[in-house]
Amino acid sequence: MTCASCVAHVRKAAEAVPGVDVCDVNLARGMAGVQFDPLKTNPAEIAAAVTRAGYPAVPKEVGADAATAETRRLQRQMHESRAWFKRAVAGIILWLPLEVTHWVLQSHGHASHVPAQQTAMGWLSLAFSTIALVYIGSRFYVSAFRALRMRTSNMDTLISLGASVAYFYSLAYFVAGLSGAVSPPHLHQLYFMEATGLLALISLGHWLEARARQSAGSAIRELLNLAPSMALRLDEQNTPHEVRSAELQVSDRVLVRPGERIPADAVVIEGRSSVDESMITGESLPVTRASGDTVIGGTINQDGRLILRVTRTGGQTALAQIVQLVEKAQSSKPPVQKLADAVAAVFVPSVLLIALITGIGWWAWGAGHHWDAATTWATIARNVCSVLIIACPCALGLAVPTALMVGTGRGAKMGILIRDIDALQKAEKIDTVVLDKTGTVTQGRPVVADVVSLDGMSSDEVLRLAAGAEQYSEHPLAKAVVGRARERGISIPEPESFRNEPGLGVVADVEGQTLLVGSENLVGTQGDSRTNGPTGVPAQGGSLVYLARRQVGGEPVRLGVIAITDQIKPDSASAVRDLRSMGLNTVLLTGDNRTAAESIAKQVGIDDVRAQVKPDQKAAVIRELQSSSTGRTSIAMVGDGINDAPALAQADLGIAIGGGSDIAKETGDIVLISGSLTGVPTAIRLSRATMRKIRQNLFLAFIYNVLAIPLAAFGLLTPLIAAGAMALSDVTVVGNALLLRRTKID
Repeated sequence: MTCASCVAHVRKAAEAVPGVDVCDVNLARGMAGVQFDPLKTNPAEIAAAVTRAGYPAVPKEVGADAATAETRRLQRQMHESRAWFKRAVAGIILWLPLEVTHWVLQSHGHASHVPAQQTAMGWLSLAFSTIALVYIGSRFYVSAFRALRMRTSNMDTLISLGASVAYFYSLAYFVAGLSGAVSPPHLHQLYFMEATGLLALISLGHWLEARARQSAGSAIRELLNLAPSMALRLDEQNTPHEVRSAELQVSDRVLVRPGERIPADAVVIEGRSSVDESMITGESLPVTRASGDTVIGGTINQDGRLILRVTRTGGQTALAQIVQLVEKAQSSKPPVQKLADAVAAVFVPSVLLIALITGIGWWAWGAGHHWDAATTWATIARNVCSVLIIACPCALGLAVPTALMVGTGRGAKMGILIRDIDALQKAEKIDTVVLDKTGTVTQGRPVVADVVSLDGMSSDEVLRLAAGAEQYSEHPLAKAVVGRARERGISIPEPESFRNEPGLGVVADVEGQTLLVGSENLVGTQGDSRTNGPTGVPAQGGSLVYLARRQVGGEPVRLGVIAITDQIKPDSASAVRDLRSMGLNTVLLTGDNRTAAESIAKQVGIDDVRAQVKPDQKAAVIRELQSSSTGRTSIAMVGDGINDAPALAQADLGIAIGGGSDIAKETGDIVLISGSLTGVPTAIRLSRATMRKIRQNLFLAFIYNVLAIPLAAFGLLTPLIAAGAMALSDVTVVGNALLLRRTKID
């Protein structure tokens, strides 16, 4: 594909296949994403239909073969880039020396007075131009004829026509002059050099564009290249055997030595080491991984020997899911790009009509001013050629994809996964960020800070009974209680019954008594007056878990209170300051008690706190914020992506934080793999910068054609200037997108 018209033709060919619903084509990556009914068609049939339309296509390989497929695609890109470079060099050699010689002769007055020089220069121009049309122009002519055979047109149609008009007009005029049918033409009345020059300049533009595309698409290649091609698989005798990583199966054991990359998602079964996950999560500091910990394929084992059991391979690995998300985002289109594609579909026929009108207009103008035939036809040839060349719609097709490729690729390197263009558009409009507390602002690993008895029993007994009641609960606070009991070597009793009360706690029968363990709302108000629990714990951001015994016919009696703290992440306060400096409101949303929530909020700098909110009520709080009269119009919810799924879905923008090994399960529009809250302001800034580049590119693409075509039609541009401007427009759009790599966003 070479232009936006090609994009329209490919989409039309794919959507003409029975069973295909939607086809989105990415010009910059040379890929198409298709939604289809598998009962009616398959990828091979769709690819065949696109191939028949003149655009050779094959189904994309995924999973273990994705890196190989991407390597082959890069090799094709590099081959294409080298081919354009050779054409550009050949064109410049055939055009520039002769053009300079003509300028020198013209400036000294020789060219207009020496017929022999005129004729010699004419023959040289004819010879060089003929070589250029055969060698350089063949690429454009083949593409144009292929489109014509399919009853379509593309950018190469315009270039072929432009070069042909210049060449064959000059050939006819030159031959007529030699035969004496007309007076011998001066060199400046022939356009052989213009035909050669425009092919050279357009080839140079294609080469620069190809290089820029390779650079724009580097993020996916770098991600795919993280996965090592080979791995050391252990047999039953623990002997390592080198195999291709693509051959690994789930449950295989692999050995990873210091300095080697981990070949697949796995769990550590032996060893301890620091693992560099920076290319996956964006976090610069390595993390310690030991027995029982999960590791991500493509990360680097730094200093220890690890034996791993493979848990995911192929397209199920976190790395493959990241690549799929990035590719999906890069293939998405905003409404304005779809409008640009619709314009491009009729663009080439419209330009041909404009060129025809231009020719007729200049013929009428020449007749009205009594021009001689030579002057009239020379003017028509020059201006029609300029219109055909300068109107090529390449920039329209590259405007959005290149900016998306650079923006989403840069985000992926930083551990920020943007699902589609809609996420970018929503992120730049956000004015309020709602933050879940546990696991988002805090570490999400609560620990017991203190245990106080309220009924005369020992603190160990309070912990023993609470752990017995909570040992089957999956709540983080319950796990903290059970974990502390085991640390102290306390024997935990088995509950006779267990019932979870969502958002409140648990009710269990332990050793013949019904125990309630959870929030103050669960245990009621009966009991010891020391309801504030251990002194100072709430002020440190702690949560209180109450233990009470249910009385027959009466209110529960409180037996003790357990203070649990969850450490604030080191970068949470700076992230909140960053959000506020961007003019964004911040809200803390948690199911924890208000005292603990307000303590955490105060430490990180959040004023608006919504505490004691049950999981199923968080979405309602988001709706309330969206409909409030405070001026908040667009809400982003930041949560863990699973427990907060309803709130993430309700928010205008859902940002799932953490979950580097479970990307596919996340429900956010944006996924922050690292789990660091600093990714939130970075993601919003990246979204704003990317959307700004998209708008700039579309403006550049549209304004170029809006201004350039009339200038060419009115004779204010020569074919050479038109060719140079057309090549420059493509490079400008891609180059502007590449500037996004240097935009400060963190």
